[in-house]
Amino acid sequence: MTLIPDIVTTPPKLMRAIRTAMEGTESVQGRLNDFVGAISSSMRVNVASIYLLRKGEELELSATKGLKRSAVHKTRMKPGEGLVGHVALTARPLNLADAPAHPLFSYRPETGEDPYKAFLGVPILRGGRTLGVLVVQSKEGRNFSEDEVEDLLTVAMVLAEIIVDDERIGGKKAALKGIQLSQIKPETLSGKAFSPGLARGHAVLHRPPVPPANLLAENIAHEEIRLEDAIVRLRAHVDAMVSGETATLTRASRDIYEAYRTFAYDRKWVERLREAVHSGLTAEAAVERTRNEHRARLMKVKDAYLRARLHDLEDLANRMLRLLAGETTSPVIPEDAVLFAREIGPAELLDYDHSKLAAIVLEEGTMSSHTSIIAKALGLPLVGRVSGILDRIETGDDVLVDAVEGRVHLRPLETQVSGFQMRLNIRGEMSRAYEQLRFKKAITRDGVEVGLMLNAGLLVDLPQLDQAGADGIGLFRTEFQFMVSDFMPRLQQQTDLYRKAIMAAGDRPVTFRTLDLGGDKILPYMDPVPEENPAIGWRAIRIGLDRPGLMRYQLRALVAAGAGQHLRVMFPMVTTVQEMVDARALFDLEIERAKKLGHELPAKVEVGVMLETPSLAWQINQVCEVADFVSVGANDLMQFFFAADRDNARVADRYDPLSPAALSILSFIANQCRANNTPVSVCGEIAGRPLEAACLVALGFHTLSMPVTGIGPVKSAMMALDVAALRAVILPNIKVTTRLSSLREMVREFCLDTGVPV
Repeated sequence: MTLIPDIVTTPPKLMRAIRTAMEGTESVQGRLNDFVGAISSSMRVNVASIYLLRKGEELELSATKGLKRSAVHKTRMKPGEGLVGHVALTARPLNLADAPAHPLFSYRPETGEDPYKAFLGVPILRGGRTLGVLVVQSKEGRNFSEDEVEDLLTVAMVLAEIIVDDERIGGKKAALKGIQLSQIKPETLSGKAFSPGLARGHAVLHRPPVPPANLLAENIAHEEIRLEDAIVRLRAHVDAMVSGETATLTRASRDIYEAYRTFAYDRKWVERLREAVHSGLTAEAAVERTRNEHRARLMKVKDAYLRARLHDLEDLANRMLRLLAGETTSPVIPEDAVLFAREIGPAELLDYDHSKLAAIVLEEGTMSSHTSIIAKALGLPLVGRVSGILDRIETGDDVLVDAVEGRVHLRPLETQVSGFQMRLNIRGEMSRAYEQLRFKKAITRDGVEVGLMLNAGLLVDLPQLDQAGADGIGLFRTEFQFMVSDFMPRLQQQTDLYRKAIMAAGDRPVTFRTLDLGGDKILPYMDPVPEENPAIGWRAIRIGLDRPGLMRYQLRALVAAGAGQHLRVMFPMVTTVQEMVDARALFDLEIERAKKLGHELPAKVEVGVMLETPSLAWQINQVCEVADFVSVGANDLMQFFFAADRDNARVADRYDPLSPAALSILSFIANQCRANNTPVSVCGEIAGRPLEAACLVALGFHTLSMPVTGIGPVKSAMMALDVAALRAVILPNIKVTTRLSSLREMVREFCLDTGVPV
């Protein structure tokens, strides 16, 4: 623990004055008046003024001590206009000895500011959002000291939290006319539905701001010691990452830790924390203020690399807050919590009690991220890419999450609630109907039995097998265990997870996919290799074949887990037959090793391939000679087939998997596998949607693997489907002579006419 010499044990005079100002007042306006009075007397300046953003468009003089009172709520300027507007636009302090001489100076005669030369303005920030500007002015032409700048920044942070809190508690009576600081109006924001469903609940911020009551320090010495202790522990944690055994996985993994450590040891970052505490803030408030400053500035930067650094700084701040709070258990959340975050990793998501989570809303995120996949596995609605939502939400707000249409309703009207509740009731009735089908087989009207498998990857997925009535696990994503860990899982940890999956399935099959890393799947301890097109770069089996030690390490765990059991393993992102041959050879080496060591072998072994590339589709006959089964990874196959990134909002919707071209390649794969007597299945988003699932079965795919949310709806559709009749509709329309762009409406009409629920 580090001690600081000659530290101040009591808050500065200004902080004591602000604390006193916080104790009275019943309205926002009264609080503002008290603040400017306390600031002007404590700092011994002629003027102290508060400008607040009016509807996010104009800065309005909202309180002053020293300027003409008649100008309050009348003087306005746009962000970027004048010195005050410049501070708001840049989110940086401005310290001038001769303000009228500055080229941006904008004279407002109604304020009576003629005699004042010295100017210090600081942004009022909250969560990276600029709420206004705090200004002090003096007749004497001088630059304000660094301590004075720090003090005013501290007051600005406290002011932001206090006035928003006052406004929310006081309601309309406390609010300033025309100025909205907290979010109180109903709003509907649009994003992308990454995990389907509907949910009603109350907002919980993944990393909420520090409560107003915990902002100001009572004993600065104590807070400085707490901060230094947290810095030491944070650095020790990062150092452990760098020196840990996982850092030797690749040179890249060491590089990312080194870069991360650079931030943790950055003198400017640490000095900002120390200055904030020294100015009278608690250690938590110091972290929050420093984060706000970085966020406000970086969010204005257009360079993608610099903006990406925001995530590193955010993560450091989050770790610091957890250390200061002494968090060792899962975060405490209420029932029906809707979690809001800029982005959240799979490990952080799993820290929450998912039985209390109603939904997740993200400012960022992607459809194929592991967080999205885990949300689907848990049956949690997730809406992502909701731009700016963290600036519009407060903890406790009522929320409606529509992860069907991709909308989020904040503080909804009663009419919105009633309509939404009706939809929730309908979905509840449908869920109860699916529950009754749980123990029934998915057999079509004309006698085709369809295997409905579950996509999984973590222990939390395994109970879903029985709850959904799945026929097995068609895709076990082994990289999940690596993604949610700070360090590479040891051999025994991997073996234990795979064995538990096999045991949970009983006599039902479990298909393990070897590590599918790279692209959008980056390990916390492994830096991505810079690539212009990572989705088609060094990933999945390409990494495994180039790093055979890593692949054999995992295959060894799989062979050990499958001892005495049925073991199914498949390799992802295979593009040539030779890759499959080479990968299978590595698997055979591990089988031979287990034999030589006298270990118990799996009772039955099947080694398959995940067909995700068009190149492999046209080698399907040769693939069937070396693979025991084929699983079509429809998500990647479709994006490569149409050259459209499924995570790019501008192009993801530009193709339809029910187009004649897409259905024709799927039909070709199914026919050739059947001709070679090779079992074939489909895994991907389309397998879990009733309309698309019906088409897949009609093309000859009788095993489908999907998220848990798809099993009930797909089973219901299968039991009403006449496969032969639908096949007769599809096949004539996927010939090369067709001019149709999609069969979607044709198939939908068929299903509606024949009573297939889609």
